[in-house]
Amino acid sequence: MRYLCCLLLCSLLAGCGGYELKNLAKSDVDLVTDEFIDETRRLVRELTVKLYRRNPAELSKIPGMTIEGRLAQLRAASGQLDFVELAGRQETDALELVFNPHFDGDRVFALVVGLGGMLRHAYGYNEESFLFDSLRPEPLWASAHNVEVLAWKLRNNRRVNGDPWLVTSEYRGVTDNLSFERLFGKLIVLQEMMARIAGDADDRRLTKAVHTAGSVFIPLPI
Repeated sequence: MRYLCCLLLCSLLAGCGGYELKNLAKSDVDLVTDEFIDETRRLVRELTVKLYRRNPAELSKIPGMTIEGRLAQLRAASGQLDFVELAGRQETDALELVFNPHFDGDRVFALVVGLGGMLRHAYGYNEESFLFDSLRPEPLWASAHNVEVLAWKLRNNRRVNGDPWLVTSEYRGVTDNLSFERLFGKLIVLQEMMARIAGDADDRRLTKAVHTAGSVFIPLPI
């Protein structure tokens, strides 16, 4: 009888407004975390498209490659973002390639692989969160700091001739597209908010320590 009751309850829940049975194994924080993970990945995809449209020469470095092809590569990879094309460089190491004068590969791909991989790391490489999962505030704070540093470097680091390594908000000396700043700002806020949710009073001390690190990338804690 108990077994039949359980089956009946599950069938009722499954039929109520699209309710998913897996949500029974999720707390309110898990559901919020899922939304944060989905939104950060959506923002990285949006950033990928914008960067390639502003920097089409980067995409042409790989014959036949398309924006959709790059997005498909990111979607197909679960867990760490590790690509032979970048010699296995991930997270902050991949981000450094964007500003490396000796790197002759696709700088947009290096950026989104580094950024996307770092954000995945911050969420424990999980695509969704369940009751027994736990998030640490340290990687979340560090990732927020690194997004801020990335945005700063894109604005201020230059090639020898004065051109930016990648065109974002500024084109030929004129700031004409602030959507990049808004995207980076959203990512920073999301990571800082999630860090506060994951931690408590000690977050203030950690935030101060992260933001005094200056304009350098911080490897996320393992």
